[in-house]
Amino acid sequence: MKKLFVLSLVFISAISLAQEYQVDLSYYLPNDVSYNKNIPTPKNVVGHEVGDWHITHDKLVQYMYALANASDRITIENRGATFEGRPLLLLTITSPSNHANIETIKKNHVALTESNAASLNTAAMPIVVYQGFSIHGNEPSGSNAALAVAYYLAAAQGAKIDELLNNTVILFDPAFNPDGLQRFAYWANIHKAKNINPDPNDREYSEVWPGGRTNHYWFDMNRDWLPVQLPESRGRITTFHDWYPNILTDHHEMGTNSTFFFQPGIPSRTHPLTPKKNQTLTAAIGKYHAKALDKIGSFYYSEEDYDDFYYGKGSTFPDINGSIGILFEQASSRGHAQESDNGILTFPFTIRNQFTTALSTLEAAVGLRQEILEYQRSFFADSRKEASAGGAIIFGDEKDASKVYHLAEILQRHKIKFHELNSDFTVQGKTYKKGNSYVIPKNQKQHRLINAMFEKRTQFQDSLFYDISAWTFPLAFNLDYTEEAGMSMAGMEVANLKMKPVQATGTSNYGYLMEWHDYYAPKALYKILKKGLRANVAMKQLEMNGKEYDYGTILIPVQNQSLSASELAAFINKVVSETNVTITGVSSGLATGIDLGSGEFRALALPKVAIVIGDGISSYDAGEIWHLFDQRFDMLLTKIDSRDFGRTDLSRYTDIILTNGWGSALDKGDAEKLKTWIQSGGTLIGYKNAGKWFNDHDLLKMEFTSKKDTVRNVNFEAIGNHRGAQVIGGAIFETRLDRSHPIAFGYKNTTLPVFRNSTLFLKEDPNSYNNPIQYTENPLLSGYISKPNLEKLKNTSAFKIGRSGRGRVVYFTDNHNFRAFWYGTNKLLFNAIFFGDEM
Repeated sequence: MKKLFVLSLVFISAISLAQEYQVDLSYYLPNDVSYNKNIPTPKNVVGHEVGDWHITHDKLVQYMYALANASDRITIENRGATFEGRPLLLLTITSPSNHANIETIKKNHVALTESNAASLNTAAMPIVVYQGFSIHGNEPSGSNAALAVAYYLAAAQGAKIDELLNNTVILFDPAFNPDGLQRFAYWANIHKAKNINPDPNDREYSEVWPGGRTNHYWFDMNRDWLPVQLPESRGRITTFHDWYPNILTDHHEMGTNSTFFFQPGIPSRTHPLTPKKNQTLTAAIGKYHAKALDKIGSFYYSEEDYDDFYYGKGSTFPDINGSIGILFEQASSRGHAQESDNGILTFPFTIRNQFTTALSTLEAAVGLRQEILEYQRSFFADSRKEASAGGAIIFGDEKDASKVYHLAEILQRHKIKFHELNSDFTVQGKTYKKGNSYVIPKNQKQHRLINAMFEKRTQFQDSLFYDISAWTFPLAFNLDYTEEAGMSMAGMEVANLKMKPVQATGTSNYGYLMEWHDYYAPKALYKILKKGLRANVAMKQLEMNGKEYDYGTILIPVQNQSLSASELAAFINKVVSETNVTITGVSSGLATGIDLGSGEFRALALPKVAIVIGDGISSYDAGEIWHLFDQRFDMLLTKIDSRDFGRTDLSRYTDIILTNGWGSALDKGDAEKLKTWIQSGGTLIGYKNAGKWFNDHDLLKMEFTSKKDTVRNVNFEAIGNHRGAQVIGGAIFETRLDRSHPIAFGYKNTTLPVFRNSTLFLKEDPNSYNNPIQYTENPLLSGYISKPNLEKLKNTSAFKIGRSGRGRVVYFTDNHNFRAFWYGTNKLLFNAIFFGDEM
């Protein structure tokens, strides 16, 4: 009898579990409204219930268009495409009467941020809410919940939904990351069994490298709201600045053993530029979430784990723009159902929590509508008062117009006004040239955003950060900038930003010179070498025809080329047109310094570059380099999977890159293979933790500084915070450059700001010429670092090179290609590739 009872319990439990796995739409929907039967359900269109399968992006798009066709509450637009060509949809959801007046509503809403806002009546204005889902593709409960949320907003009937739609304009973004969502849906769906297995060891819950979190080039797109380097970001930032929504929600997932998080985050980790009223309103909105989650019995928490510091995240970017960003983090099933500390976590359960808080956000928006609208008005009014003190920021680079353009491009995307420089001038030893510099007036609407982008901050209330602690844009771009000049230096406001035009060069019968300073000089050189043309690099400085040419100047001789003089001239001008890099024809080899026939001009070869990817490698770091090669410089890059490395013919490649990883990507046999390849003339380039692997396998011997952290007067509860304070989550430091060294070719200053997010400290070489990139005595420029780590960092080396046979091993302690917006240090990698043989 006892055995029968136990079997009955197991059977009942199994039935209950099966029901939880397979639910219908009513599992999610409120029952206090009726639903319009003329509106198609998700199942009507995509063929399955919400949560039964992971929605693929193509089916998500199909359903959103079906809703727009069926409902007069919804309009839909495609704002562009991802790198893989998937549409970036936006649905505008509101009442039909609001739709009929939508342009006026938008105009009045944006006017709330302008100087004439005082005359507007917020009591009669709808609130604007931007709802976005699953910016990390393998956190799919958000985009799957978007199916049910969109259905509810289109089909629900009654006074409650009428009040919501009359008082709200919803900007609905069902998939922040279409490419990542598609990648993860494919993974989860191909492993789904008829009998769902919640065992965490099942392959369904362990996706292969690089996983679905990222976009096509493996970027974490939830760090790109401020830099705006990716097409997905550019679409949503355009929408943001077109509307200035009052609330923006960002639906995520976290570890399987967690519950549900909603903001506010840890109070001490809120950026000081964020008004306190923002956090007060965030907490008020949180009460609506708590009430809604209580109603369905879901556990949750807030004011722990997460912060509101880095303005490049979706939940924080709105805070510096007069809006309120809300982060949701749902425990992830990472598939269809998985065992957890809180029982079996099913995919439908995760979707329901996201659905519930999407609706509680809208309820809060209606309930707090006028208070939030008034906050937006006061945010910009206060900002204008701060801005009235005036002043200006000038940034530029007399040698590199391209980097200047790309920073200006970011400003323009954020609707920050800037002007041409009216004339050349010099301040604090830096020269700003007209055409290569811009002036940003501080007295403008986006005053606070300008401060957030340009400030250098080294003092903090807290010593722990969820993400980076510094992102000062002119330092990231390695541009000169000053606040020691007023608007008297400003020329015309820039309305139509364009690259500075470069003049074509005349036909030369002798040679052409190209300085290495411009950001796109490597792109130009690659085109020249790929054409089969000969080119040389100057190891010393020279002067010709009154023009100074720096270290790293490229010489393209006319003689002994595969093209005639006229054909070469035409090709050179084609390169100039495609890269916007100045190339100058010369008629003589006689120069001051070194002549063009000098042995100090070294022959260059076309690089054939490979990068190791796969298990054990940081997909972020590898993706940044892939994107840099493919999107910026049009250079081929072979991606070799670490599993295939042992059987790959390395002789095909001149350079191999090993980015940051965890020591498991390559083994001892791979190291021996690399040694042979290096001795035959290959250049191995490594970053961060790859250096320890180099050292351990005798590829490049070096010494890292280490110091045991002895903890005193710290109790058990505080030990996590103590250890976290020793982490360098991301800050900016000053290095000193030896400009005569090939690794520093193309840099005009003797110092270089670098990004660092590791505690690897490389001891300086006793010979100064072997430390061409070295941290200074007082290296901290912006961001957080603990005092012990700052002491350890002082005067350490940031670069190491070794020779073996005919080859080289090049090592960087830091990631110089960080998140696609660290333009200022990108050239270091290409110096290693093109000039490695000369180091």
